[in-house]
Formats: sequence, C-alpha cells, structure tokens
Amino acid sequence: MSHTVLGTGGKNVDTPFFIASITKLFTTTCIFILREQGKLSLDDEITRYLKKDTLRNLHVYKGREYSNKLTLSNLLFHTSGLRDVIEEGSNKSKIRALDKDVQTDFNEAIIKTKEIKPHFAPDMGKRAHYANINFEILGKIVEIVTNSTLEEVYRQLIFNPLGLKNTFLPEDEDDFIPYIYYKNTAFYRPKLLLSVRASGGCVSTARELMVFIKAFFKGKLFNNTVFHELKINNRLQASMRPIHYGSGYMRVPLNGFATLFMGKGELIGHSGSTGSFAFYYPEKDMFFIGDVNQMENPATPVRLVMRLAMSMKS
Repeated sequence: MSHTVLGTGGKNVDTPFFIASITKLFTTTCIFILREQGKLSLDDEITRYLKKDTLRNLHVYKGREYSNKLTLSNLLFHTSGLRDVIEEGSNKSKIRALDKDVQTDFNEAIIKTKEIKPHFAPDMGKRAHYANINFEILGKIVEIVTNSTLEEVYRQLIFNPLGLKNTFLPEDEDDFIPYIYYKNTAFYRPKLLLSVRASGGCVSTARELMVFIKAFFKGKLFNNTVFHELKINNRLQASMRPIHYGSGYMRVPLNGFATLFMGKGELIGHSGSTGSFAFYYPEKDMFFIGDVNQMENPATPVRLVMRLAMSMKS
C-alpha cells in the first residue's frame, strides 16, 4: 500500500491537532472491547449504570418518558432521538459555543439536554440523529464499568497497545490544546474541549491516527466480526447529508445522489466539526487521514475525502 503525505502551513504528519468527533471512534473501541470481555451488552438499558434520578426527564417525547428504556445501542447508533446542545441546528450555535470558553461537566450536560425536546422516540423506524450527548453518556458508562477515568481507559485499551505516544485526551487546561479556526479567526478553547471528552476531546497526529484507524477496521483492537454482526446503516438528519451512521462510526455511500451515482462502495470512519477526518475505503483498501482545521463548513472534510476516493484509479 502506497502512502502519499501532504502538509501545508508548517504542519506535517507529526503535528498535533484537535481530532474532534473522530474521538467517538475511541469511545466506540472501548465499548466493543468491554462487550467482548462480557462487561457490558449493547442491549443493556442505561439505567443499569446511571441513577434513575439522573436520567429522569432526559427523554420525554409526546408526553411519554423513554429515559429508562434507552439502551447502549441507542446511544452508539445515534437512534436515541436525543437532541444535541452544541451541534443542534445551525452554525450559529457553534459560534455561540466558541464565543465563551466555558466548561460543562457531565451532570450539567444532562441537565441542559433535558431542557430541549427529543426528535423522536428511541428506535423509531430507521431514524438516526447525530448528538454528542449520546457519546458523553457512553463515556460515563465506560468509566463506571471500568471504575477508571476515560483518559486511563483510552491509554490502557488503545494508546498503549498501539504505541501511540502523541495521542491523548487532555485532562486539564495545562495540557497542550491546539487552536481551532472559524473562517480566519483562531480560537483557543481548552474548557470547551474538556467538556466533550468522550464525543470529541482528543488530540492526535496524522501519523498516529493512521495507526489507529487501521487497527480499528482491521481487527487489531477488537474482533472486527462485530461489523458483520452489527450491519447498522441509518441516514442521519438532513444537515448531515450524505452521511449515514453505523455501529459507532460514519458511513458515507459513494454510489448515491451526492456523487451522481458515479462511485462504488462507501467510506467508513469519522470526521470532526473542526475539519478533521479519518476514513477507510474498503473498495480500494485505502485510508484517508487529515485535517483542514476549519469549522466554517463541517461538510468540508467529508466532501474532500469523497472526491479523493472517487479520483482513485485501480
């Protein structure tokens, strides 16, 4: 397999960058490993791990309470119907989030989520709605099951086995936090980063992200037969088109309307709202890793990888 490396703006494959929602693949990895170890099941209701008082009124749809019926799979596949406090709707909410650097802990995130109505009842048809809160709850469950911090679980289950030395989940504001850009403005938002740990808080490099994404899809960290067992493929909300969501990762079809039906197969992996991307293209056995470090249009990294994949000749 050949490697093409491109860098710009003084960056190279070893420059640390904020990987944003690609972090969800680390959380997914932990869930799959703990599932293999028999420590949890995707069918488990989240009340098994979190207090009913914490969850009360988290998910009330059309007058019915679904909070106690939510399962780990609802969270992992984004089929819970829960709304997202930061990501919801327009870019305006993201700009507001960037305006002030405020740290929100898990309990505050739950309280804020209770203030906005869910989109639908859990497992309603083939509907999926992308929401960070799903993965924040999964991260908390990982901590409860392992009786450890998420940072330590990532280290033990992922970073150490793969020899990743420059990939980390910042633990406080003194850790290295890269700048993120919205148009031409650079933002330094350590508190915001520390508020989205399980759903988007990691820092890595292109070189190490390549090691991870290969391990994720090639079965180096967990038995990758899980992808055959869980053939989930639900379309996300209109603002996320053409992205679908599988079992803890994005799926981008290349044979649909977005490519004028010119492509083959799909891209699997994840992108981040700051312009990061980590995708595998099984059709050509190719991996794409990178970062455009730009929040203005979250669709940019996905569109870029789609174009790259479509341009690859066999």
